[in-house]
Amino acid sequence: MRILGIMMLGATLAGCASATRGWDEQISIASTPSGATAKLSGPNNSPSCVTPCVVQVRRSDEITVSFEKEGFEPQVVALTKEIAGTGAAGFAGNILLGGIIGMGVDAATGAALDHKPNPVIVTLQPIAPPAPPARKRQGKPVS
Repeated sequence: MRILGIMMLGATLAGCASATRGWDEQISIASTPSGATAKLSGPNNSPSCVTPCVVQVRRSDEITVSFEKEGFEPQVVALTKEIAGTGAAGFAGNILLGGIIGMGVDAATGAALDHKPNPVIVTLQPIAPPAPPARKRQGKPVS
């Protein structure tokens, strides 16, 4: 009876995206040129790193990545959330095994979601040098 109970518990967890994928995911961040500071903004995290780098975020978070490097224009990339194929399978597994509770947990934690784009890759544009001041023409005044 104990073995049957353990097998049923394992089958229930196998159908739940929270159990199979977790609540967090890793986002790879890169820039050309490398060495830019990437700052993430989201409700549960605000880490920063120097590109290239990898950060861990909550799947449910709304995230933007701001890039800054001296001599280059700053850039901001907003990430979207999409249901991943494996997340959808785990979420659907709740219908068979996890029930309403499993579906609620997956929906609340975003376990079925992935952030896009991942990896986040940007090409930074150099700041244009200031234009030289206009030169006044010297000459005789016209009469």
